Amino acid sequence: MDRLAALRTFVLVAERQSFAEAARTLRISPTAASRGVADLEASLGVTLLRRTTRSVRVTPEGAAYLERCRRVLEDLDDADRSVRGEGTEPRGLLMVTAPTVFGRMHILPVVNGLMRAHPMLRVQLSLSDRLVRLVEEGMDVAVRIADLSDSALHAIRLAETRRVLVASPEYLAVRGEPSEVAQLHEHDLIVFDTLAPNGEWRFTPEGRPAIRCEARLLTNSVDASIEAALQGLGVARVLSYQVRAHVREGRLKYLLETMEPSPAPINLVFQASRRRTPNVSAFIAGCQAYFRGLDFA
Repeated sequence: MDRLAALRTFVLVAERQSFAEAARTLRISPTAASRGVADLEASLGVTLLRRTTRSVRVTPEGAAYLERCRRVLEDLDDADRSVRGEGTEPRGLLMVTAPTVFGRMHILPVVNGLMRAHPMLRVQLSLSDRLVRLVEEGMDVAVRIADLSDSALHAIRLAETRRVLVASPEYLAVRGEPSEVAQLHEHDLIVFDTLAPNGEWRFTPEGRPAIRCEARLLTNSVDASIEAALQGLGVARVLSYQVRAHVREGRLKYLLETMEPSPAPINLVFQASRRRTPNVSAFIAGCQAYFRGLDFA
């Protein structure tokens, strides 16, 4: 396998996290794919992929090399298309990750629009509430709902959303509605762990006061926390876009609205070098058009 083919094989294996999937796409045998990457590693004197019987993951050295390989291959593909007189139509694989509920509600419509507009584009949409590392996991773009601290990544703000407390009218009829933060200690708390850093709920734009969350129900699923609140199990902290319909229809009620912390920004995050690639550029433009004027309050 020549060097260029080996680079393409490595990139595809890293993106698909599978030699078999990469080989199927490249129409070569898994053995040939494995040998090509092994030869590339031998020539570099570096392990690019960590292989187990159940998974394939890039090493830290592999992650850095992956980004450069993708940039080189994209530049080469762009040059080929330019020589053939083709435009910069999005094509090939775009890998996007987003929080579960947000991705289902607001990123999937963007993806659907892009795929209808660009028949040669394929999208892998990974919905997860854990923090996905872009380079290490081969992602092109991530949606993050949080204040960003990673200066190595470029970000574009799309919108912001409130961190809200909600409970059902049935629960409040029995337990009463809290009028101050301290009274939450007297209530059953439904805690979605992503919104409780260090096990605390913080209030007001300054982050004070804060209460230690003694959870009646602790879950890593925002869907579960919302459903529990709907069923009258207690007070939940969620993001406003997740429950707007329930509040509007009277199934949930906002609590302590004057004590809400600062809104959380909704950002697109990506490697700066990816900004001008056709796939990422089209996705950013699609998101900006979709979110323009959209109200998350």
